[in-house]
Amino acid sequence: MSFKDYKYGLCGVFCEMCPIGTGKIADLATELLKLTRGSYRWAEESVDFKFEDLWKGLEFLSKDSCPTCLNIEEPWCEVLKCEKAKKLKSCLLCDEFFECPKTSYHRDRYPFVKDHYHRVKKIGLKKHFKEERKKVKDGIILNDIRAW
Repeated sequence: MSFKDYKYGLCGVFCEMCPIGTGKIADLATELLKLTRGSYRWAEESVDFKFEDLWKGLEFLSKDSCPTCLNIEEPWCEVLKCEKAKKLKSCLLCDEFFECPKTSYHRDRYPFVKDHYHRVKKIGLKKHFKEERKKVKDGIILNDIRAW
């Protein structure tokens, strides 16, 4: 199995855990929109929102997608501009990970990447990806483990 078989960010985030990156949110919003549009107008007097607003939100979510970091054509993230990270295939393989200003956002927003760094040093990147994919199969998503 090659690195191309996985959706991941150079920064250490495993994109397969993200329901936006996998398209799951868009799929569920599309399905919910299909099932509810026009069906609940009778209930508007008993709720404190307009169903039209709900449907607008679901329309937005149904079109929301992420190509995942490695497929972004014009990178906005400093990590994606790092030649060393590209060459290594992941910041988790870089000895400067904890000191690098390019990964400071990721270490703060996704503090689990610090543990991932140590895990990768112990077992390697491909085995780490296999472990992360198992977590996904067990139902863990990015929202469960990231810092807000």
